[in-house]
This record gives sequence, structure tokens and C-alpha cells, in this order.
Amino acid sequence: MQPQAMNPRQDKVAIVTGGASGIGRSICMALCRQGATVIVADIDRPAAELVAANLTREGYRARALELDVSSADAVAAGVDAVVAEFGHIDWMFNNAGIVVGGEVQDIDTRAWRRIVDVNFLGVVHGTHAAYQHMLRQRSGHIVNVASMYGLFPGILVAPYVATKHAVVGMSLALRSEARRQGVRVTAVCPGFIRTGLLHSGQYSRGFTAKGLEQSIPFGFTDVDAAAATILRGLRRNRALVVFPLYARITWWIYRLSPWLMIFINRLATPFYLKKAHDRHS
Repeated sequence: MQPQAMNPRQDKVAIVTGGASGIGRSICMALCRQGATVIVADIDRPAAELVAANLTREGYRARALELDVSSADAVAAGVDAVVAEFGHIDWMFNNAGIVVGGEVQDIDTRAWRRIVDVNFLGVVHGTHAAYQHMLRQRSGHIVNVASMYGLFPGILVAPYVATKHAVVGMSLALRSEARRQGVRVTAVCPGFIRTGLLHSGQYSRGFTAKGLEQSIPFGFTDVDAAAATILRGLRRNRALVVFPLYARITWWIYRLSPWLMIFINRLATPFYLKKAHDRHS
């Protein structure tokens, strides 16, 4: 089915990092169906090419881009090439991310460096590369996908929490600057989404993705529903898109009483440790 000619997203150009899977793939699909040209950027080239080919086969405009977001030079070159081809960029979705979990005492510095390189510096690289073009255009929207754990502390995922807090802080600081230049900035803070993120994560001794997943007390949101919520928040130019309801409630609890949230986490940590180790054994 071809996009409608009068669609408001017609002739818009979007780059989506981590676009070959999970939320990224659903965002690519949703944007294409609304008439945008989408660059499916991912470190996994075959997966990105498959997503782009499927969208093209359906009559949409999509292109694959192999991209390692931890390389500032690669990200700058990729964004520059897209702008050179299409003349502009309307959305930069910095969505690529990884998980490192377990007890901090068992997580080595190489794992810390890797998650900082991808989850935080990857967002910095994408933001910096796209922002230069958006400033010249005096338009555009930078969308940095963080997590509800960018707003309050999670349990047994300290490296992930640290990088997502950094993404939220940077996004909100930049939003104030960018607004004067006609550029929008949004940080997306979802709860648990049904993606392969947990299962592709790196865990310290005694932890498994299955154990952590089954210890989570909340339901997982479908990726297509998550993408729809994100795009709805962008249309409203939200500074933060926080969902689902339990993520917003927990965020408000933490804002009202940080001590209470930390106390709850302290009580819950032995439970999470036991579940993770039970599943491992």
C-alpha cells in the first residue's frame, strides 16, 4: 500500500539507529507507513538490509545503512551522506543500545566502557552529527531513546541506569538550547518492551537474561504499540515521553520521595538476586 500523497510526513527523512530490530524496527515501519523516507541504520548490516528490503517491497521508501554508533567518524559520515543525498534530515532517532547487568562487584571495566560507548556516546555522536545540519535548516527533531531507568534507579543494572540517566540529562539540557534554533529534542523513557534487548545483553556471574526477565513484575509492552506511543509524543513535542502507566507512576513516586524509592529498591534487591540465581542454577 502506497503512502497517501497528502500525508504530513511525505518527503520527510528519518535516520533510526538500531533500526533493524525491536523498537527501532517498529519506528522505521511506522514512519514509512506515514510517508517518510527512512534510513535503517544498524551495526548488523544483513538485518538492516532485510528490514529496508521488506519495506521497499511494500512500496515504501527505505534504505539500509551499516553503522557502529560508537564511532563518531562513522556516524558523522553516515549522517552527512544522507543529507547530501536528500538535502535535509527531519528526524534523528538515537535508538541503538545494549544492556549490561548483574552486581557491580562482578562487572569489569571493559563492560562499562562498552555500554558507555554505545548507550551514551552513541547518542552523543548521533546528536552532534544531526544537530549541525538541523541548525542550518532551523528545523528538525532529535529523538534520544533512553529508558524509565533514565529517570529513577533500577535494580542490578547499574551500568545501564548510568548511561540512560546521562542520555536524559543531555537531552533536556540540549532541548533548552535547541528550541531557540527551531530544533526539537525529545528523550523517550519506556518501561519494559518486548524486544530482544535483554537476551542480547552482557551479564556478570550468576545472571541470565531469562532470570532477570522472569523476575520483572510488570507486563511487557508490544513494540508496535511502543512505536505508536513514541510518535504520538513527538507530534506533541514532548520533552519526555514516559510510558506505560507503571513507568509514569514510579517516576512520580521517585520525584516526590527519592528516599522511598531507594528504600523499595533496597528491599527488592534480595528478591531479584534470588530469582536471577535460581534461574541460573
